[in-house]
Amino acid sequence: MALTYKQTLEKIAPGIEFLMTLYLTPSLTPEEIRKAKAAGIVGVKSYPHGVTTNSELGVSSYEMYYPVFKAMEEEDMVLNLHGEVPSDPLTNACVLNAEPLFLPKLIALHTEFPKLRIVLEHATTRAAVECVKSLGDTVACTITAHHLELTVDDWAGQSFHFCKPVAKYPDDRTSLREVVHEGHPRFFLGSDSAPHPHKTKTTDISLILQSHSSSGSAVPAPSPPSCAAGVYTSPILLPLVADLLESFGALQNLQAFVSNNGRKFYKREVDPSKLPAMVILKKGVTNVPLLVGNDLQGEASIVPFRAGKSIGWHIASWGDLSL
Repeated sequence: MALTYKQTLEKIAPGIEFLMTLYLTPSLTPEEIRKAKAAGIVGVKSYPHGVTTNSELGVSSYEMYYPVFKAMEEEDMVLNLHGEVPSDPLTNACVLNAEPLFLPKLIALHTEFPKLRIVLEHATTRAAVECVKSLGDTVACTITAHHLELTVDDWAGQSFHFCKPVAKYPDDRTSLREVVHEGHPRFFLGSDSAPHPHKTKTTDISLILQSHSSSGSAVPAPSPPSCAAGVYTSPILLPLVADLLESFGALQNLQAFVSNNGRKFYKREVDPSKLPAMVILKKGVTNVPLLVGNDLQGEASIVPFRAGKSIGWHIASWGDLSL
């Protein structure tokens, strides 16, 4: 499936190298890992069970996958971790502390497989930043654009800012900004952009009423719909990152943060004799639409991050294309 998807993407954008990953499930074996490596798959993505959208088949115990991780270490593949534990009232685990509670699992994986390249994805806390910095060169971390801007106050009551992991406290945001400003080579951009249709990001009152319409029936009423977790930044990502880094004095690290650091960790460094097409950003206005899809009734219409606002940077050219 991953290779078929890759072929589809290459037909759409033939000038881009797509790095494909597999989903860590019980059906994945060391033998499949070796076949995947031979076929050009670069990594495996792990979600803890039930912590975010489409994670129903996620991991409950990492120890059962140790033979898979050993094969990945031997084949020099990358393990991409969604670093949260499921909410559990018995352990006081919830969306605000799910990431720090996951970090002992990251440390255990790195200790058991020190040569396995691991990426802790979309970090949101000072604890995660300090943990990754304390580990070896085989452990890296991605940071999203929206987590460089948001705190808990921005999504509490605003469903279009709700994502997993959720944005945390102002000090956590400060830590993310500090490590980007520092230019740490094992921290780089990961958009985690999620194009959820606007109807899945808001709770429709008609659906709530419908869920209770079976009152008196022997069949229990279904639960009201929940808010999909994810923020949509793709249409504005590079201007947004430039705007954010400029706001906290880290613009000098833009190239490293969005490109160089990640390329190096994934062993995709640029050949100086074959420079790839460049994206040129310039000061100027990017107006963010209120809606992508432009149809409030459309099932596929999406509300982007910073909807209706303007950004102080724009893409002037993309490869040979002037914009």
